[in-house]
Amino acid sequence: MEIWFWVWVLLAAILLIAEIFTATFFLLPFGIGAAVAAVLEYLGVSVGWQWLAFIVVSAVILVVVRRYAERLTHEPPVRTGVDRMLGKSGYVVEEVVPRDAQGRVRIEREEWRADSADGEVLPVGTKVTVERIDGTRLIVRPEDDSA
Repeated sequence: MEIWFWVWVLLAAILLIAEIFTATFFLLPFGIGAAVAAVLEYLGVSVGWQWLAFIVVSAVILVVVRRYAERLTHEPPVRTGVDRMLGKSGYVVEEVVPRDAQGRVRIEREEWRADSADGEVLPVGTKVTVERIDGTRLIVRPEDDSA
C-alpha cells in the first residue's frame, strides 16, 4: 500500500471525528470523500482518480446533506409586534365602518382599531380574521360561518 492510503485514512478519520464535535454537517461530506479515496487507493487506482473521486463525492454529498439539513432546521420566522396578529380570529366589539377609524375588534385579549377589507360594514359580534395591517389598524374580513 502506498502512502496515499494512510493519508486518505488519516484525513477521513480527522474529518469524521471533527464532525462529531462540530455537528454542522460540513465536514462529513469531506470525510466520506476521503474514505472513498482511501478505498480507491487500496484497490490500486491512480492518485489522479483518487483526487477526482474525493472532490466529486465530497461535492455531491455536501449538496445533498446541506439541502437536507436546511429543510430539517428551517423554521418559519417568528412573528413579533403587530405582525403576530396576521391570520388570527376575533370579534367586532364596535361596529366597523369602512374607512372610519372608530371600528374596533378584539383579538385574543387585545382590542384594536379596525377597517373592513372588502368595504362592508361589520356589525358588533361579527367573527373576523385579520387579513393585513395598515399602520396600527387591523384590516379584517368576516369569517364564513357556513363552514
